[in-house]
Amino acid sequence: MNQIIQLVGVSTLQTLLMVLFSTFFSVLIGFPLGILLFITGNTGITPKPVFNMVLSRIIDVLRSFPFVILMIVLLPFTRLVLGKAIGTAATIIPLSIAAAPFVARVIETALIEIEPGVITAARAMGSTNWQIIYKVLIPEVLPSVVSGITLTVINLISYSAMAGTLGGGGLGDLAIRYGYQRFRTDVMLASVVVIIFMVAVIQFAGTKIAESILKKR
Repeated sequence: MNQIIQLVGVSTLQTLLMVLFSTFFSVLIGFPLGILLFITGNTGITPKPVFNMVLSRIIDVLRSFPFVILMIVLLPFTRLVLGKAIGTAATIIPLSIAAAPFVARVIETALIEIEPGVITAARAMGSTNWQIIYKVLIPEVLPSVVSGITLTVINLISYSAMAGTLGGGGLGDLAIRYGYQRFRTDVMLASVVVIIFMVAVIQFAGTKIAESILKKR
């Protein structure tokens, strides 16, 4: 029992680190991309149809890649950046790249739902494009953004489990190497229970934060 607790504890910490850092980097990349998609779209504040179409196609291509295949494709790049292609740290790169397009679409969708009159009113008050973005658009969609990031984190937990099939570490790796390959049902069950618990906690926290933001409006 002590061995299982120790194995699950270490793997849980690895999963949390992967999810934490990949969430940070995916939001860092995806958030501005989502804003860019919106403001350059047909209903955006500075429409640029050609640029928007190219950026949109690139994001769609990245989103269409199954994570395991994307991770394999990025092995040379990961090795170039970190000097290794497997392990907890190495998994953060493909996780971030896989989640960033999802974040971008979440942000874009949330911004599209804003009433056009809000932007028109901001323009009438003499706001610049930059002021419209950070004083009007971002505060307006914050609850939706929190919900979207919550879904992103949950997806990243799932992706991190899949990364275990390629030596990515974490609970997925534990379930495959110790649970499946060594026929340790107890280890596999413990890994699954921890993953389910993590998802439940993150969903609960995300919902509460989004509700709190809505109440403060």
